Amino acid sequence: MAISPPSEHPIFKGVRGFILHPAMNSIQLNLLISLLLVLFYNNSFWAEIGEISAQSQQDRFFLGSIFFLLLAFFNGCLSLVSFKYILKPCLVLLLLIASFAAYFMKTYGVMIDQSMVKTVLTTDLENISELLSVKMLYYFVVLGLLPSLFVLRTEIRRKGFVRELFMVSGTVLMSLVCIVLILVLFYKDYISLGRNYNYVRHLINPVSSLYAAGSSVKKNLAGGKLMVRPIGEDARVGKPWQERGKKNLVILVVGEAARAQNFSLNGYAKKTNPALEKEDVLNFTSMDSCGTASSVSLPCMFSHFGRDAFSEYKAQRHEGLLDVLSHAGVQVLWRDNNSGCKGVCDRVQTENMANLCPLGECQDMVLLEGIQQYLDESDGDTVIVLHQKGSYGPGYYRRSPPEFKTFLPECTTNQLQECRAEELVNAYDNTILYTDYFLAQVIELLKTNSGQFNTAMLYLSAYGESLGEKNIYLHGLPYVIAPDEQKHVPFILWFATSFLEGNGFDRACLQKKLNDPLSHDTLFHSVLGLMGVKTVMLDKELDIFADCRR
Repeated sequence: MAISPPSEHPIFKGVRGFILHPAMNSIQLNLLISLLLVLFYNNSFWAEIGEISAQSQQDRFFLGSIFFLLLAFFNGCLSLVSFKYILKPCLVLLLLIASFAAYFMKTYGVMIDQSMVKTVLTTDLENISELLSVKMLYYFVVLGLLPSLFVLRTEIRRKGFVRELFMVSGTVLMSLVCIVLILVLFYKDYISLGRNYNYVRHLINPVSSLYAAGSSVKKNLAGGKLMVRPIGEDARVGKPWQERGKKNLVILVVGEAARAQNFSLNGYAKKTNPALEKEDVLNFTSMDSCGTASSVSLPCMFSHFGRDAFSEYKAQRHEGLLDVLSHAGVQVLWRDNNSGCKGVCDRVQTENMANLCPLGECQDMVLLEGIQQYLDESDGDTVIVLHQKGSYGPGYYRRSPPEFKTFLPECTTNQLQECRAEELVNAYDNTILYTDYFLAQVIELLKTNSGQFNTAMLYLSAYGESLGEKNIYLHGLPYVIAPDEQKHVPFILWFATSFLEGNGFDRACLQKKLNDPLSHDTLFHSVLGLMGVKTVMLDKELDIFADCRR
């Protein structure tokens, strides 16, 4: 009996025909895509569920129920868009979004929520370009492009509108029955999962991305014309500079992604702060951030609400710290070397220093360029905010100039998980070393202007950073589950003697507060107190300088 070559075998021919010329009805296509989403696009979700199961000793039947619950959920949702002309575009868009989300969640250990989506939407192209990689292209091709091409090539067999409607309705109903049945059978397990591990919903791909993006779009569309409510219009400087003899000059440096534990001022083994250790600084060791990304932390730390009462909605509709300072007659300038102030500086003078480097990245020293001329022209008390690039990842190696590559070898790729832990930490520590130099130069600038001003510097970071601890990288995790590395930030002060004496502050009193637990909630009130601003908005309980004024 003659044996047919493998290529002519009926099974092989059937598989080849299905791949080259796929044909099925919409119900079958939706079920196939749902199965692919559950199996191949949710690795981060399944990894987390596996860890939770090991900790809580959940049985295998419950884990199996999650698989079928997701399958039924995806299938039911896709059935709602099964109609002609809309099914294929929806599936393609879904697959492309899911492929990118799968890449970021797997590569950096991040979760997709509203703050993460807002961060992406408000990040400049330069920062986004750092995330591009061959691995991202691989995810896009394998999980995005190829499945999308399969969908586009599939011949969908239609059976008339009425029968299609009947099939869709039946599929949705069956999916709902499956979901309800699973939830009833494993009611206690799902209640426990939702109560103790509510964050896992941010790992369901692409549900988390679509929900977060939809919520952001809804907020923007519903916002209409944004009316900003003034606050602190009664603000005034308690003691005019003419009575003090000198104008006050405070430079507030806002860092990015700097975590306190990598500062040698806080006991870190590497000498990442050699310059600041030579200065007479006050280093506060226990400062917590408002959020884990600039899109949240920046508006929060400059608002009067505090983290517990803060919301994007309220922040957008109320003035902040810089506005109150302006009401008091303080001259305010925001200088940026990052992706903007997230609305904080919308009503004060702003300079985007990154524009000075159109062909590459500006190092943070650009923030001091031309600033002396601005100070020479100052006609009153002044607050200058310098928004750093700081330690923004994943391109840490790009944040420090060659002469600051002290810790070697360093990681020189955005694929952080491919670097050895030592290389990654070295690259990050070099950014802290450069920030140390930058802050020392700010102090030198203030010393140079001590004849004209009472000078002071405040430095604190908007949030911290994960460097692979528990396979988590970068920042942006929901605050409730974010590790300490993303929330514990440095807070460093420097005062000229004339500032303390001219404004009646007791340095010894401040020295006693260095280990007090603090948070970004104190920034709004402490800066107002530091500048001697009187207003009903000032809460002395949150002003760290209040009880140290003579």
